[in-house]
Amino acid sequence: MDILHHLLMVYAVYVVGTASPGPSNMTIMAVAMQYGRRPALTLAAGVMTGSLSWAALAATGLSAVLATYAEALLVIKICGGLYLLYLAFKSGRAALRGRAKAAIDAPNAALYRRGLFMHLSNPKAIMSWLAVMSLGLQPDSAGFVLPAILAGCATLGVLIFGGYAVLFSTAPMARAYAKARRWIEGTLALCFGYAGLRLLLSRG
Repeated sequence: MDILHHLLMVYAVYVVGTASPGPSNMTIMAVAMQYGRRPALTLAAGVMTGSLSWAALAATGLSAVLATYAEALLVIKICGGLYLLYLAFKSGRAALRGRAKAAIDAPNAALYRRGLFMHLSNPKAIMSWLAVMSLGLQPDSAGFVLPAILAGCATLGVLIFGGYAVLFSTAPMARAYAKARRWIEGTLALCFGYAGLRLLLSRG
């Protein structure tokens, strides 16, 4: 019973970190509203792959690597910050366009890579997984705890990212996007720009 309670705490921490607004979730929402369910799910699959990649590294001692090689985290922050500024530029340009594109201009592979790189270059994702693993794995943890953490969080991640893709690709959301496209893209540009600058200017 104690192990179950402990795992539920781990899952709760993961849900809070994953479902909270961030670049990945906001991009999934925007793609879903503008282009539909399949592109959004493809992007979400890339995000989820990136998340599981960080999970695997966190489980194999990423915290020790980052503690020894602090410049590794600095490189990730710089790459992530520049990528977010690039997304801010794209969203800002889309906000200034007179009319939305009728169809998506990127193939599924490009959307998948976009989601993957976005999450791999997101220090928030790294820190979230380090927090999850630090909370979930104790020196005396049973052998099944790590697989339970990975499987449970993977399931929750699919539900969260996939849920955003499905929810925001509905007809009412698409109509809302069509009416407020410039405001939505402008807001995304501001959020991405703020997040990118915050990463680049952070000292930690």
